[in-house]
Amino acid sequence: MIIALVMRAAFSDALANRRSFWVQVLVMAVNDVTWVIFWALFFNAVGNVRGWDRGDVLMLFAILLTASGIALGLIGNARKLGQMAADGEIDAALALPIDPLAYLLARRVDTVLLGDLAMGPLLFIYASDRSLASFAVYIGGALCGSIVLVGFLVSVSSLTLFVGGRGEQADLGFQAILIMASYPLDIFGGPTKVVLFTLIPAAFVTGLPASLLRDFDAVTALEVVGAAVFFALLGITLFRLGLRRYASGALWTRA
Repeated sequence: MIIALVMRAAFSDALANRRSFWVQVLVMAVNDVTWVIFWALFFNAVGNVRGWDRGDVLMLFAILLTASGIALGLIGNARKLGQMAADGEIDAALALPIDPLAYLLARRVDTVLLGDLAMGPLLFIYASDRSLASFAVYIGGALCGSIVLVGFLVSVSSLTLFVGGRGEQADLGFQAILIMASYPLDIFGGPTKVVLFTLIPAAFVTGLPASLLRDFDAVTALEVVGAAVFFALLGITLFRLGLRRYASGALWTRA
């Protein structure tokens, strides 16, 4: 209940300047459309790449836009926790009678990335067969992908609580996972593909969920759900352990 109120307040802040809000959403939506058109033209020219055709890649982008819209738009602080810890901005949350991680994740909405959240469902409607089964797989895959993305970013950000620094590792992890999640899974091979399932789990954000829309497989679906549970628990665990070692980065506490 309290977290819902926090998210409501975050939306109120984002909507304080309605013109700016809608302009930012529209700019991101136009950017997404441009990127999708590029890939559509590319696959119209080449046909397919390692079994992935135009429709498959549009489904991948529908999942990516939806997952990133949830993980980075609705939960705007997911990739900023490291910087916040370095600057002492998490101190106030530690004194509140609610879970500090949940509060910090819910307190900010990134308006620009809400454009992704708006475009994801529209792209799915355009490119899918619009069946109830496909819609269920799309929603489930996007939700699991967003959980993996948030869990990964919280885990990377939590390293700042252990080793200090400015939290740059979160930005590096953010860029790496989004870049790798933007490409069909099967174009990667060898060691890179291993990385996509382990250190930078982009395969669970888009690759495997998109493959379920191509050819549903119960085992793969369980792997996606299992990855979501694992990275959620990993992020929570590392953040809580890091708090035990945390020393405020606020300016007035520095020597």
